[in-house]
Amino acid sequence: MAKQNTKEIKLEDLKGLQKAALLMIALNADTAAQVIKYLDEDTVEKISAEITQVHHIPSNVVEEVMEEFYGMVTANEFVVEGGLEYAQSVLEKSFGVAKAMEIIERIKSITSLRGFDVLKKADSTQLVNFLQKEHPQTIALILAHLPPDQTAETIKELPEEIRADVIYRIAKLGKISPQILKQIEKVVDQTAGITINQQVSKLGGPKTVASILNRTSVSLNKEILANIEEKDPDTANEIKRLMFLFDDIVHLTDKDIQRILKEVDRKDLSLALKIADDSVKEKIFNNMSERAAELLKEELQFMGPVKLKEVEQAQARIVDIIKQLEEQEEITISFRGGAEEVYV
Repeated sequence: MAKQNTKEIKLEDLKGLQKAALLMIALNADTAAQVIKYLDEDTVEKISAEITQVHHIPSNVVEEVMEEFYGMVTANEFVVEGGLEYAQSVLEKSFGVAKAMEIIERIKSITSLRGFDVLKKADSTQLVNFLQKEHPQTIALILAHLPPDQTAETIKELPEEIRADVIYRIAKLGKISPQILKQIEKVVDQTAGITINQQVSKLGGPKTVASILNRTSVSLNKEILANIEEKDPDTANEIKRLMFLFDDIVHLTDKDIQRILKEVDRKDLSLALKIADDSVKEKIFNNMSERAAELLKEELQFMGPVKLKEVEQAQARIVDIIKQLEEQEEITISFRGGAEEVYV
């Protein structure tokens, strides 16, 4: 970077290592140190060497690098949560179609979840047969790559003695080193003939577990959460907080929606619906007066760009209200557990 003419430097001119160097410089020392901990020695050496070559980089280029990094991290989280199509849908609502496509293409070029296509097509019995001889940590890593519905079905069929342990390990996965993923890659390669790209570095976590447990019966939820609570009360509480997601509003009754809307701040509601699915928006609109619904639609139509973090915070506040109303028995969240729920 030192030899380039400052006036000519553009984001597209920079290589991956150069962007990484600029990002490390832009971060404060403590944060950069935390990031470097997850990199292998060779990569750290290359980035460090590149940092020594940085001179007179325009501030706008640094800002573009940070924006690109933020977009990639955000996209990767959505990819892990729901796949490329889900990620693209959310990104389009946040950044527009062109920017979303650009981010998705970069994600495709550096990572791939397609190696799990074979496992994604397997039924729960086949998966259990595939996993039953593996260590619970390995099972957790593999299940964290799969859709929550599929994982929930598999969890039901796992031996009781390891079921809660596997769920707990999914909740505690967090960031995974490339070395660990390499080991898992070998296991899956040898057994199922598929590959895992080592650059997918964030799996599982309490949110994944909450999504899984939302799709299992209430009795199984209580059993698993009680087991986790004995080991780690904080993790158990975080999972419980995440057991209802904003998009789950579509499963609530109209009467309960109307009760919730009485408690929700108008600004929070418009922010929360910024990236919500159309089905969620319609559910809300249908439970408002015609005039109020029209005003809300206008707000959404003319709302400018907002930070994704602000939208997520607004959704979280509404979810907190929903949970509070449920605890007070003013509304009922009854969609969990599907056909296994019994009403009398």
